[in-house]
Order: sequence, then structure tokens, then C-alpha cells
Amino acid sequence: MHGDPSRLARELLEARARTLRVTQDFDGERLLGPKLDIVNPPLWEIGHVAWFQERWCLRTARGGAPVDSILASADALYDSSAVAHDTRWHLPLPGLESTRTYLAAVLEQVQARLAREPENAALAYYAQLCVYHEDMHAEAFHYTRQTLGDPDPTGEGPAPVAPDGDLEIAGGRFERGAKPGAGFTFDNEKWAHEVEVAPFRIARATVSNAQYLAYVEDGGQAPRYWKKLDRAWLRRSFGRWLPLAPCEPVLHVSAHEAEAYCRWAKRRLPSEAEWEFAAARLPQMLGNVWEWTASAFLPYPGFSPDPYEDYSRPWFGTHRVLRGGSFSTPVRLRRPGFRNFYTPERADVFCGFRTCAA
Repeated sequence: MHGDPSRLARELLEARARTLRVTQDFDGERLLGPKLDIVNPPLWEIGHVAWFQERWCLRTARGGAPVDSILASADALYDSSAVAHDTRWHLPLPGLESTRTYLAAVLEQVQARLAREPENAALAYYAQLCVYHEDMHAEAFHYTRQTLGDPDPTGEGPAPVAPDGDLEIAGGRFERGAKPGAGFTFDNEKWAHEVEVAPFRIARATVSNAQYLAYVEDGGQAPRYWKKLDRAWLRRSFGRWLPLAPCEPVLHVSAHEAEAYCRWAKRRLPSEAEWEFAAARLPQMLGNVWEWTASAFLPYPGFSPDPYEDYSRPWFGTHRVLRGGSFSTPVRLRRPGFRNFYTPERADVFCGFRTCAA
């Protein structure tokens, strides 16, 4: 069994409340927004969240003959594996009211099914998958608002960091990855295997704005949401330009920019194994900003795809691993073993980095 039905029902409601909060004022032209490689049209993405939950919890988990969607043409509109990204602005999408009606109807039916079938292990697995899927999309809606300069309906942000030197770690062997029977895990966490980590020193805090500013003022490239006005540095936070807060973690830097800083500072990014090893000793590594690592996103030994085959496998070898979770990541996803992944030029997500001694 992958989860208690009452807990899953509650988490589905929590994830939906978050989705509604971060999309509450999308209307008019903002429902589609500009055509960019790094975002989806919000109207399409809301419908995709509903379709994904319906597909796995109401259609796939039922077994037997395929079941049609409750929304005509939903498969042709919202299947992210089949609908090319650059076509999503030109689809005959239902309007916002119809899309939200679809979103609510699917959740209502999933909740009813969980109540009727408390022993259905497949349904429980897919319900947990859909909780996490919606959590991830809610965070994507949140950082899309930053990308587009929209107001922030949450008022959330990263906590200040206090650079305090390095933690010296003796190294050793540890087990990473998931064990069979340990509950829900993503396929890229399978399976458990031992890793040897050499001794290393890792920063106790992520790189701060003040630290990164020293690099910029010595000729380094400023992050995309920074600008200098007269003698003062400002950072765009959603729709507002604010004075640069020295003690906040630097945000919205790509892996390439992080590596350029490391070269200047004569430091390096941690590998994902080092990062996870250190996280057992530094709990503050979770839940402030996503942290770039030096590691390519690759399968663990024994990998095989889960039913949602496109979650991990298409991205191996082209993406970079981030760890830790951001201030916008729900607590249930903030765990040391969770592997996030983006292409290394991406800086639109809520990402920063910490460094290791070279």
C-alpha cells in the first residue's frame, strides 16, 4: 500500500489549494502569456494538471478497457508527452471557467474513488503520484510568475543565509537511493546502492547576494534579475524592483553561472553524492533554494521506468541535478534523496548553489 486514503485525500486538497492560490488572478492575455521555451501557457498548464490526475487516477488505475476522459479531446490537448511544447499556445483550449470546472470535477471523482476503494493499492500509488505532480506544477506556476514579472500572491521568499565557513566532512560510504517496500519513490531514485565519498569541505550556507555581488563587481556577470541604478544594485522580485538584500541567497543563476562563480572563488560545486552526504549533517540544506550540483542527471544502478515513463528517462544525460527544495516546494518533497533536474542553462527556477573547497 502506498498511502492511507484519508491522508492522500487531504494531500490532494492541499495541492489543489496551492494551485488555485498561485493561479487565482490569471485572466485575459495572461492566460496564454508570451511564447517562451521555459514556460507553458497557464491556461494549458491548468488543464494539464486536471488531465494528468484524471488519466492516472480515474482511467489507468481502473484497469480493464480504456476509459474516456470526461472532457472531449482532452488527450489531444493536454498530454505533455504527445503535444509539442511550441504548439500549446495554438490549441483550441477550453476557456478558463470550463478548465477550472474540469479541474474540480476530476478531483471530486478521485476523492470519491479513494473513499470507495481504500484497499486499492494501484489507486493509492497514482493518487500519490498526482499529489507530487500537482505540487511540482504549483511551483512551476510560482516561478513562471517571476519569469513574467507578475505579482506574487504568496508573499513567500527565501530565508536569509549567514555564511559561516565550511563544514569538514570525513567522507565514507553511504547508501543512497530507494529500497523496495519503502513506500512511494520516483523511478530515478531506484535502487539503493552504496556510494564512496572522499573527504571534502562544503559551505555551511548557500552563496549569498553579498558574496555574488563581490564576484559581479570584479567583472563577473550579474544574474538576469539584477540591475544597477546609479550606485545601487536592485533585484526584480516578481513585479517589483527591490534593493538587493545582502544576506539573502543569490537566486536565479544557471549551473553555468554558478560554475563561473566557483572558478572566480577557487571553489567548486558539490557532486550530488557529496550534497546528499552533507545534508544528513546540515538539515538547513532543505527548503530554501534549489541547489545546483556538478552531477549530470543519470539513472541509478538497476533503474527501470515506472508507469509514468516520461518522468525521468527522456532527460537522462541532458539535465543537471539540483537538490534540496525551495521556499516554494511543499514540505513533503523536501527530503535529501529527492532529485530535481533541469538543463544547466535554466535560471528561471528558484535555484541557487553552495560551494565546496576545490
